[in-house]
Amino acid sequence: MSFTKEDQELLQKKGISECQIEEQLRNFEQGFPFLKLKAAASVDNGIIAPSDEEAEKYIKIWNDYKAEGHSIIKFVPASGAASRMFKNMFEFLNADYDVPSTDFEKTFFAGIHNFAFFDALNDACFLNEGEGVDALIEEGEYKTVVANMLGEEGLNYGQLPKGLLQFHSYEDCARTPVEEHLVEAALYASSQGKADVHFTVSSEHRQLFRELTDRVLPDVSSRYNIEYNVSMSEQKPSTDTIAANMDNTPFRTEDGKLLFRPGGHGALIENLNDLKGDVVFVKNIDNVVPDRLKADTVRWKQVIAGVLVDVQKQTFAYLDLLESGKFTHDDLEEIIRFLRHTLNTDVPGLKDMEDAELHVFLKNKLNRPIRVCGVVKNVGEPGGGPFLAYNPDGSVSLQILESSQIDQNNPEYMKMFTQGTHFNPVDLVCAVRDYKGDKFNLPDYVDPATGFISYKSKGGRELKALELPGLWNGAMSNWNTLMVEVPLSTFNPVKTVNDLLRPQHQGV
Repeated sequence: MSFTKEDQELLQKKGISECQIEEQLRNFEQGFPFLKLKAAASVDNGIIAPSDEEAEKYIKIWNDYKAEGHSIIKFVPASGAASRMFKNMFEFLNADYDVPSTDFEKTFFAGIHNFAFFDALNDACFLNEGEGVDALIEEGEYKTVVANMLGEEGLNYGQLPKGLLQFHSYEDCARTPVEEHLVEAALYASSQGKADVHFTVSSEHRQLFRELTDRVLPDVSSRYNIEYNVSMSEQKPSTDTIAANMDNTPFRTEDGKLLFRPGGHGALIENLNDLKGDVVFVKNIDNVVPDRLKADTVRWKQVIAGVLVDVQKQTFAYLDLLESGKFTHDDLEEIIRFLRHTLNTDVPGLKDMEDAELHVFLKNKLNRPIRVCGVVKNVGEPGGGPFLAYNPDGSVSLQILESSQIDQNNPEYMKMFTQGTHFNPVDLVCAVRDYKGDKFNLPDYVDPATGFISYKSKGGRELKALELPGLWNGAMSNWNTLMVEVPLSTFNPVKTVNDLLRPQHQGV
């Protein structure tokens, strides 16, 4: 395609090359291939289910590692707006009736006193309406209460990100997810009295995140005797993707400008890559619980981190051996067994390779970032799951897949997906340095063929949007991956406002 001078200036400003645009337009034309699957992962096939004794061993390994003073970071994607969380309440606000009628609406108002933000909402109602929530409800002013929760004049919860909403009640305060993540960092992701926490935020909310952390850090820091380093970053403009018309030509706005859209959470591989740590925990912003329920989360975070550093230590030992050149054929056989049975990576044709070729191949397979994914038993939550999938080089390895990556017309694959025993709660711990101590360049390990095309609209016109390979899907395709079964009690996402009424999110 030919670019106007204005197009070129926009691309330069974003840090996107013309070649990248051409590639993205090709993706719209050709689509993305479905992944070839071997099997759904299970406890019998790729997922580790540690016994109590093994769990204790891994917790000790992790605590020994922390005591050595390694750099540990907690990485929390926190930029998503909470508007979807309040979808049902927006619908009520716009409905042609004024009294709660759906089950969702009735549940919301029946439990309104149990939301951690009730006091703040009550104050907003007094300020704006001259009376509190209960009085307004008694007068049938249900929509006025909802408007004060969602609107800019009130709490503005309809526009804020989840990280800034009051989730949990305590005797002396209400806590946001940001605060709960800071507490978690002290409990399992700190080293020698220091904790690094990194939030990805949107530019319009960055100041609010900073004000919140500045306000709460002194208290959290003194309570846990931890010195915090809280950093923030935004999704890079260079990871935006071009929008296309339905005929795959670039979509232009009414004033003729190219339209770009954020590339999805896969763009955050760039933010993750900028961090300087040795080990990075990745967990979604809304998957937090009050202090009274944190014990399971802390225990199992330590277990998966122990598995990670244990496997990394063995991987580094094998890489040092391969680097030295002082290995035997038996050593190579042992490394192949490690690749197959510990890293769950099966490669056809290894027996036919000469030792010299095998040496190069094994070194390449071992020398890459490592991640351990906590997975929970499937209880019907929407989202991705763990599979053994074929890679472009013919090898088979563990992957987290979303439904969009699976051919819906393949009955065998759909059976694997629907009958999968486990689910991905986004509970990762990552080792991002090589055996020489150098940081991996994480974008090198993205599988670009695992993107996704979705359909949106702008100004009443349909368009195609391009999602980059997801952060824990295609963006980590070429990492070495292990999976550990963790209890369901560690997975407590908040998808709708009424989820906050679940016992797991209620206070003391």
